Amino acid sequence: MQKVFLSDEITAVCPELCVLLIECAVRNSESDERLWKEIDDLCAALRDSVKIEEVNKFLPIQATRNAYKKCGKDPNRYRPSAEALRRRILKGLDLYKVDTLVDLINKESLESGFSIGGFDAGKIEGDLVLGIGKEGELYHGIGRGVLNIAGLPVYRDAVSGIGTPTSDEERTKISLETNRLLMIINGYSGMTGLVDSGKRSVSLLKKYTSATDFVVRLLRKESVAEAVKEEDLTGKVAG
Repeated sequence: MQKVFLSDEITAVCPELCVLLIECAVRNSESDERLWKEIDDLCAALRDSVKIEEVNKFLPIQATRNAYKKCGKDPNRYRPSAEALRRRILKGLDLYKVDTLVDLINKESLESGFSIGGFDAGKIEGDLVLGIGKEGELYHGIGRGVLNIAGLPVYRDAVSGIGTPTSDEERTKISLETNRLLMIINGYSGMTGLVDSGKRSVSLLKKYTSATDFVVRLLRKESVAEAVKEEDLTGKVAG
């Protein structure tokens, strides 16, 4: 499995952060109409039950916004992706259709409130480390052009940054040729809802991408005095 680490600088400002890593073999495809029926039903349910002024009060989104502030970013200028998705739906707009992998990740992010990174694991160079963006780092957000990631939580591989809660990077993005996925569910609010999100994600991956060969791991720092611990949750989440 892809090795992922949480830096001291991120755990110092976000001590409750828990990260669920899902890696698996997949078969991607053009957008699946069966999946889009599920997405449309979810969007309808959210429009019936959530007001737009309540979006940033949903715990996973609120916690991600607080993490931005602690890292030095204004979450009203650079919204976490889960918040942006909910706001888009509640404004009466549709989600973009991309491909099955991206669509199902967006569905889970919309439902759970977690900002979720989805990467072509074959394009990642070396280990990943979650830190905080610096001034002058070159980062091309998917569909956004050059993105100023200073003050954003950012996953970096041996080459450069590849993922923030606002947008992932073009270099490691999912394509129709992607055959191994790394999915990172970022729980800045802690463990609440994280395992359930992982189980839903695994179910969607099995149903719509015939996913196999799962490895699921949890990263968290349980106390100030302890190092980040890694726990194998494959059986619990993907069993």
